[in-house]
Amino acid sequence: MVELRLAQDPEADALLGRSPLAALIGMLLDQQVPMERAFAGPLAIARRMGVPDLDAHEIAARDPEEFAALMARAPAVHRFPGSMGKRVQQLCAYLVEQYDGDASAIWRDVPDGRALLRRLNELPGFGKQKAQIFLALLGKQFEVAPEGWREAAGAYGEQGSHRSVADITGPESLIKVREFKKAAKAAARNEG
Repeated sequence: MVELRLAQDPEADALLGRSPLAALIGMLLDQQVPMERAFAGPLAIARRMGVPDLDAHEIAARDPEEFAALMARAPAVHRFPGSMGKRVQQLCAYLVEQYDGDASAIWRDVPDGRALLRRLNELPGFGKQKAQIFLALLGKQFEVAPEGWREAAGAYGEQGSHRSVADITGPESLIKVREFKKAAKAAARNEG
């Protein structure tokens, strides 16, 4: 089990550290909500399903309306519970179809960082940036480090950076990542 501090909540972080599926779902949810809320989402889903751990087969098989209602129950798991519930189920269905529901099979025995990035980029709801950030998270905190992973992760793979969730190891680094993101948004506004 990997010790993480992404959700800034011991129970949520423990689930992320022991469940590759939970970590993938947290990354999927990490958009248009605070990072720690996104990564607390898998624990909220597990609790609402009444299970200690998440299972891709079980999530994929759930009735979509029932799962959307589970995501929307107050407090909602995500700002957009319906669309994100659908994405979580699509991700789980893909994992069932391609990897027999085993999220860690995505990176197990992968030949190199480029191949892992390609596999991550194929996941429903994962674009290039999200795939690179998750690759950096795997390399920096899960010790999943195939040859060339830093290069494949781009700037997110840089050692000592504070660009993304891959760099969050506690409250101080969370603040540094937030400051980096704020500065990047300001720079983008000034350019545009």
